[in-house]
Amino acid sequence: MRAADPAQVSAPPSRLHEYYELCKPRVVMLIVFTAVVGMFLAVPGLPPWGAFVWGTLGIALQASSAAAINQIIDRNIDARMARTCGRPLVTGSLTMTESIAFATLLGVSGFAMLWCLVNPLTAVLTQFTLIGYAGVYTLYLKRATPQNIVIGGAAGAAPPLLGWVAMTGEVHAHALILFAIIFIWTPPHFWALAIERRDEYAKVDIPMLPVTHGIEFTRTQVLLYTILLTAVTVLPFATAMSGWIYLVGTLLLDAVFLAYAVRMKWWPKPGLPMKTFGYSIVYLMGIFTLLLVDHYVSALIGV
Repeated sequence: MRAADPAQVSAPPSRLHEYYELCKPRVVMLIVFTAVVGMFLAVPGLPPWGAFVWGTLGIALQASSAAAINQIIDRNIDARMARTCGRPLVTGSLTMTESIAFATLLGVSGFAMLWCLVNPLTAVLTQFTLIGYAGVYTLYLKRATPQNIVIGGAAGAAPPLLGWVAMTGEVHAHALILFAIIFIWTPPHFWALAIERRDEYAKVDIPMLPVTHGIEFTRTQVLLYTILLTAVTVLPFATAMSGWIYLVGTLLLDAVFLAYAVRMKWWPKPGLPMKTFGYSIVYLMGIFTLLLVDHYVSALIGV
């Protein structure tokens, strides 16, 4: 049997794959997931099919554009960090011209889709979210203050609100609760990663909290924000937005997150920050899955 050609085994990724990676697909998938849940929660039955499809696609395109712009702006920083040194602009598999054109196409297409096929308010709010993340956070906050994640988290917290507005054309108090959950979740989620990657952030002069205030202080902040997050995630039940299925499931998820935060604070060990970071992603998906399940099961059984 003839041995495999080494050139084929180590063939570089296709250009299509590199454009895909420019969009930060794992991040965008989580964004779209929370936006879709917001769409389902906004209506008593199933969302209108047209608004649902075009709203999901438009939000995904704008989020992908923001992710691409983030990589364009941060390409020099990305080249010096192990976590990001394989990104397309760093390796040279995509040029600046190609990346800017691609990000522009995604952003313009997403905005036009939301404006024409969903509603203007969704288009405007999604555009502000893109500007907030790609412009205000990436260009300024990320390099200016250790509270970059806290302030910039508003952009990342917007997707479920955008999904809600796409279905209803208005900003509802329940949509703001969904926004608050992600807004409070963002600091403990990202600071856990920042603790693990502290030396890399220090090397590229990004003032993440562990760099400016130390790891011990950051552990305390992770614990405090996780406690606050537990309180915020009870709000859907307290406001009759969700029922007992959501409450029980959420408290279990909160208990595990708190256990991670307590261990990081008083019993830290190597690898624990990354485990906490990984769980925080599962946690957010679990919270929004519970919201969705409770919404329909409670309606079905008349609770």
